[in-house]
Amino acid sequence: MRNRFSLKKNDLVMVISGKERGKSGRILRVFPRRNRVLIEKINFIKRHTRPSGQTRQGGIVEKEAPIHVSNVMVVCEKCNLPIRVGKKILDDGKRVRACKKCGELLDK
Repeated sequence: MRNRFSLKKNDLVMVISGKERGKSGRILRVFPRRNRVLIEKINFIKRHTRPSGQTRQGGIVEKEAPIHVSNVMVVCEKCNLPIRVGKKILDDGKRVRACKKCGELLDK
């Protein structure tokens, strides 16, 4: 079964729960099977790495970890607020995502 949600790469999102609550950033990657997204500069973890062929030097590396989609909301460019996402059908029959508050199209 394929999980569908209204988040896409490069969407501006705000974290609504957890230790990073209130912070916002762009989506770098979407993991639909795991219901998670990777957001830039959000949810940093420390990874202990060993020296190998690609990384000459080992040590502690900080990187972003995925966060569950239920903990983020899309931010509307026009409203500048976290919003719910609805669907609109354009005149040519194309389905696009739209802001539920102001009606602004999210897909350009």
